[in-house]
Amino acid sequence: MESVGEWPEPVLCVQSLSESGNLVIPNQYIKPPSERPSVCLTDTNIPVIDMTSLISSRQEAMKQVFEACREWGFMQLVNHGVKTELLDGAREIWREFFHAPMEVKKKYANSPKTYEGFGSRQGRP
Repeated sequence: MESVGEWPEPVLCVQSLSESGNLVIPNQYIKPPSERPSVCLTDTNIPVIDMTSLISSRQEAMKQVFEACREWGFMQLVNHGVKTELLDGAREIWREFFHAPMEVKKKYANSPKTYEGFGSRQGRP
């Protein structure tokens, strides 16, 4: 398994971890029980935000975005005006990247200095 250097603890690339055949998940990827969600959501309603509301009520739209980020960490935007061709093109580029060899992806690996970039790691303060 490949590890990225300069981190305070060993960081294993999830793809390398998956391909290793090891059935044990490293502890740094497991949240302690006290930090795990305790509610099982069976009827989830992912926030959907209509971007045309930015025209009629910018403040209300921004409130919806803020609440979606705070409560869910993501949302679905509708009526945003982004052309289907652009979305399809972006999706194809993501697929190409995630199917690329690890050496290519390592060029974009996240850094312990910024926490930005490609990779997976459960940050610990």
